[in-house]
Amino acid sequence: MTERMNIYIYSKHDKDSLDKKSKVEEALIHEGFTMTENDQEANIIISIGSDGSFLQAVRKTGFRQDCLYAGLSLTGKHGLYCDFHYNNLYEMTQAIHQEKLEVRRYPLIEVTIDNHQPFYCLNEFSIRSNILRTFALDVIIDDKLFEAFLGDGLIISTPTGSTAYNKSVKGAVVDPLLPCFQVSELASVNNNKYRTLGSSFIMSGSRKLQLKIHQDGNTFPSMAADNEALGIRQVEHVEIRLSEKTIKTVKLKDNSFWEKVQRIYL
Repeated sequence: MTERMNIYIYSKHDKDSLDKKSKVEEALIHEGFTMTENDQEANIIISIGSDGSFLQAVRKTGFRQDCLYAGLSLTGKHGLYCDFHYNNLYEMTQAIHQEKLEVRRYPLIEVTIDNHQPFYCLNEFSIRSNILRTFALDVIIDDKLFEAFLGDGLIISTPTGSTAYNKSVKGAVVDPLLPCFQVSELASVNNNKYRTLGSSFIMSGSRKLQLKIHQDGNTFPSMAADNEALGIRQVEHVEIRLSEKTIKTVKLKDNSFWEKVQRIYL
């Protein structure tokens, strides 16, 4: 880890967050690290806040493939992405210096909406009706119609994202070592015209998922990439696949994904 000495810190811009960011910078400089205000010059990018801040840090810095990401929690507990805590900065600096870290690669999904540029999600992509009525779409797997969906929407999650929004709608928790993604329904309606599986399903990373929105007057769905709303207006077609890109995160050697799940939920 000795070559990874340039650190960029992402935080919110309120006074309390900036004060904490300053203290973290002082602690890291004292331990011999170099701070940079340009995230493209950093070898390590640290988010300060919560798992939501970590997601924002990854997105705002462009899902970089050539650096490590680390989460520093400000709450009383560690998070899924936050292996370190603000009240114990010494643990983080010593872990890096003494190479007590492991690198975990978390998969991303790639989403393309109509003719727009593709974008990435570390947790999930969600698409929901934007008005007080259901909306319909065709769910197509590898260019073959799988089901005709009618309901409030769908969540397409990565393995790490399976513990977030997906879990709240009874989706499965998936090991991030599996190259796959998951589809979960939001309030689906089954009748003679629309039939859905009625449960979440997990797809191999080699497959392609397409969502074709029925053009019936409800073509302005609400969409989000991780915890950020998308401003795209009318939508006809969405394509989702597992990306070849992964996010490299640092974790303590005694803090695996399943240990985190146990600590958070059990």
